[in-house]
Amino acid sequence: MLYIVATPIGNLEDMTFRAIRTLKEVDYIFAEDTRVTKKLLDHYEIKNTVYRYDEHTKQHQVANIINLLKEEKNIALVTDAGTPCISDPGYEVVDEAHKNNIKVVAIPGASALTASASIAGISMRRFCFEGFLPAKSKARKDKLENIAEEDRTLIFYESTHRILDTLADMQDVLGGDRYVVLAREITKTWETIAGDKLSDLRQWLSEDPNRTKGEMVLIVEGKPKSEDTEEFSPQAIKALTLIAKELPLKKASAIVAELYGYKKNALYQFGLDNLD
Repeated sequence: MLYIVATPIGNLEDMTFRAIRTLKEVDYIFAEDTRVTKKLLDHYEIKNTVYRYDEHTKQHQVANIINLLKEEKNIALVTDAGTPCISDPGYEVVDEAHKNNIKVVAIPGASALTASASIAGISMRRFCFEGFLPAKSKARKDKLENIAEEDRTLIFYESTHRILDTLADMQDVLGGDRYVVLAREITKTWETIAGDKLSDLRQWLSEDPNRTKGEMVLIVEGKPKSEDTEEFSPQAIKALTLIAKELPLKKASAIVAELYGYKKNALYQFGLDNLD
């Protein structure tokens, strides 16, 4: 059996009882960085064999892991911090396990993605996780231009060395007024949550080098829909039509606005103009 085990993203108290038990009981542990994982295992007095599994070793390690699983060995896959396979190596071995009818079990726990999203104060009813943007400015801007019209909340990981450049490119492509939240060093001593317009957040970060240090998550508000030029999706119109049969139009408009991210006043006016 293959276990996908989440580990703390900073605070060791975030390790779950189930994760500790699993790491103690499996036959082998495969880790992104064995040195990092051994520190975690030592803290919890877990005596087990740890092997490397990362971008440089996965080509041959996938076959090794599958062969061990076929021999009915139990294996745990961990990353340096957080949940494996989320912007980290791992999905290839999971995919291969499924193809070989090997059971894969999630041992849930910490994730920088969900932890940051939960405290951002931006709607997460609909969001799009983009991982790390390209390192080069040209490629980064091209990627941002592809998603500039996205109305869902956008979530990115970013490094301390590129954060200011990334925010500058975001400002150029998305506009300086787009609202963004920076979640830095989540669960660690210097945890910081800062939300502001792109232009103002970049200025604030540039004023103190300490503000750009550490692990970072950017949560960017989706592009606001214009109330004057609103075009509603067929799904939203269908939902409004059905709900308005059971509830007053104003209440139905509020519900559909929350579900699909439209302005409730615009939906209400659409209903007055188009629904019987």
